Amino acid sequence: MTKPKGTLGRVETITFVDADIENLPAKIDTGAYRSSVWATNIHVKNGQLYFTLLGPKSEYYAGKELMTDEFKIVEVENSFGHKQTRYSVFLRVRIGSRRIKSNFTLANRGTKTYSALIGRKLLKNRFVVDVSQGVPLKDEEVSGDDSLE
Repeated sequence: MTKPKGTLGRVETITFVDADIENLPAKIDTGAYRSSVWATNIHVKNGQLYFTLLGPKSEYYAGKELMTDEFKIVEVENSFGHKQTRYSVFLRVRIGSRRIKSNFTLANRGTKTYSALIGRKLLKNRFVVDVSQGVPLKDEEVSGDDSLE
């Protein structure tokens, strides 16, 4: 029997189980195929990838170095058509009551409003998205047409 799909808003808090990062606001982005997270201190040594989620300037930074030998190098294209090469790893996350092991690309998101972005690959067959739900961060510019409400 399949689990019923949960409903997510446009912003949800997530927990990176293995990195000791809890309640991190993440943007739910149905336009993005892959999920992505801010990572620093990324390096490969003896065939293993080492990295730290977030950066010291983040209030959610735990400073815990993670390591994996299961990683790929992928090419990611943004909405402007610019391509970027990134490392892709599996991370365990908790979103709502669900614990999920999913693929994330490691990116420099230090200047972005959200340090993590959840894409379609993680959402598929697990969640539906209702953009009227979710609480955006205060510094996110909110604009829209409320004339039909």
